[in-house]
Amino acid sequence: MYQALYRKYRPKTFDDILGQNHVTKILKNQVKSGNIGHAYLFSGTRGTGKTSAAKVLARAVNCLNPVDGNPCNECSVCKGILDESLMDVIEMDAASNRKIEDIRELKEKIIYPPSVARYKVYIIDEVHMLTNEAFNALLKTLEEPPKHLIFILATTEPEKLPQTILSRCQRFDFKRITNNDIIYNMQTILDSMDITVEKRALELVARNSDGAMRDALSLLDQLIAYDSNNITYEDCINILGITSSDLIFELVDAINERDIGKSIEILERVILEGKDIQQFVKDLTYHFRNLMISKVSKNPEELIFTEDVERYIAQSKKFELDDILKCLEILRDTDSNVKWALQPRIVLELAIIKMIEKGEVTKEDKNVSQHEKEEKESIKEEVTKKISKNVEVEKKDSKTVSSADEEKFSLKYVKAQWPKIMQIIKSKKISIYALIMEGEVQRVDDNRIVITYKEGFEFHKNAVNSPQNKEFLEQVLSEYFSTPIELVFLMSNQIDEMKEEVKDIPKEKTKEEKIQEVIDFFGEDLVEIIEEE
Repeated sequence: MYQALYRKYRPKTFDDILGQNHVTKILKNQVKSGNIGHAYLFSGTRGTGKTSAAKVLARAVNCLNPVDGNPCNECSVCKGILDESLMDVIEMDAASNRKIEDIRELKEKIIYPPSVARYKVYIIDEVHMLTNEAFNALLKTLEEPPKHLIFILATTEPEKLPQTILSRCQRFDFKRITNNDIIYNMQTILDSMDITVEKRALELVARNSDGAMRDALSLLDQLIAYDSNNITYEDCINILGITSSDLIFELVDAINERDIGKSIEILERVILEGKDIQQFVKDLTYHFRNLMISKVSKNPEELIFTEDVERYIAQSKKFELDDILKCLEILRDTDSNVKWALQPRIVLELAIIKMIEKGEVTKEDKNVSQHEKEEKESIKEEVTKKISKNVEVEKKDSKTVSSADEEKFSLKYVKAQWPKIMQIIKSKKISIYALIMEGEVQRVDDNRIVITYKEGFEFHKNAVNSPQNKEFLEQVLSEYFSTPIELVFLMSNQIDEMKEEVKDIPKEKTKEEKIQEVIDFFGEDLVEIIEEE
């Protein structure tokens, strides 16, 4: 029967455990000196060697011929523990044995001394899953344990353990394993199996294991199943659903050049290749992380575990550090949003557009932005003049809005103007255009426009309703219609609630109220009130 690599090549001694020297050195010294604790707590992220260290410690304290604090793995006790025929070392999974009854049963068994070994060792994995009652039952045993008993508790979430338990254990925190150690271990295993794998492929596996040796070996298992002779970088990309670094470099160049069309086209290629969108977000985040390191570190080659260090350094020079940080913030939010999105592709497309818009990376781009700002101010001046004229007309007319105006500013009229408004929004800020294009003008009440979104587009509704985006849209619409506009964004199923909200809105406004609205919107210094002679 085939045995998974992480089980077949599980560390047999403390020296085999990579990346945890701060733990293994102490444990070896305790074994050599005979200063063995009665309760240990091994904490750390998954796949960092907690259970492996617990098994090694269980053999080391019972070994008949220990070697420099390590178990010999040759004596009858070591062999009995390795093949699980010796019943003095017991492993428990707290996730499935978490009740007080399970701990009471355990307490009934621990009073008996070991049958063959020196110590009876209980390894309790995922100990944080125990109930409070079970912890209380375990506490008495930890306070006054029999001399022949050792507890080794393992957990990924030590913060969930009661302080009363923590205070009675020797705690050892396991670190994430470095990419270099993971690559070294995988290469050692592959050499023993006479299998060739490109170094770039091993780097890719290490990068996606997030510091967990077990995860890395599970990914390596998949590669070996694909080709047990020679595994290439391209094989690794295709099998694991990871995006080629060349494609990511190309996409980031397009973002740097603020080329939306090319960026979306590259993303289309990624999706057509069947790449997982969530994995792609992680790959892109890691890429911008490497750009950040290249930008701020004097020795980036020590922190970027890839042969592409020079490419990262060259590309990072095209970006300002602030732009890289903004992109990382956008990708951080995207990573959390894309997990639950019904349409993750749209979420990613919006993220790329946001990265392009926020990255003013060249002098030419900055000049363009300044030009857009000046153009916007010019438009505002023209609108201000129009408003002043409208105010003058209103002063001559006792009615706030004429019947002709009321008929003009209707749902039918707004819908007819909507395509033109959308083009204006698109030309000014395409990221907001991408959000509002999924909405529909549902109703118009005085100067309030209600826009609804269908089921599945709640992300768009929430994003466009942010204060910054909403303010931008209300300004565009107010300028277009030459009157202050308020926007309300709702899901389609909320429209009934809106009816209650809008029914109290006054249908008529006095001349003074209308003038004050204009002043409040554009500012008192921009509005000139022309009194009637």
